[in-house]
Amino acid sequence: MSEFNSGGEDLSLPKATVQKLIGEILPKDIAISKEAREAVTELSIEFIMILSSQSNEIAEKEAKKTIASDHVVKALEELGFHNYLDIINRVLDEHKELLKGKEKKNNKFQNSGLSEEELLRQQEELFKKSRDRLQNR
Repeated sequence: MSEFNSGGEDLSLPKATVQKLIGEILPKDIAISKEAREAVTELSIEFIMILSSQSNEIAEKEAKKTIASDHVVKALEELGFHNYLDIINRVLDEHKELLKGKEKKNNKFQNSGLSEEELLRQQEELFKKSRDRLQNR
């Protein structure tokens, strides 16, 4: 399995989350076997571990104790994910913009008058737009 030691812990991702992600990417008429879903889960864990390790090495070379998003992007580049860097940088820029307005949004949430369900629906719409943009690139 993994060359990385997880300290004996059984690392996993929530099955429902993995299934939801896969289901949103695949056409509706395509099913995925349990074995394939488990493979995607295991490979995702392995990828996260490799990416984290590479990001940590980059941060250590810079004498940083905190892994920054720039370290993660550089790790992806070093790992050969050049084809994805444009979209990754775009999503990262969007995320940074969201963080800038986070405090304003917290107040906006409290003052919006919308229910949590309505806000969650709006969030799902934004996620769908993002996924559609990723699939249509």
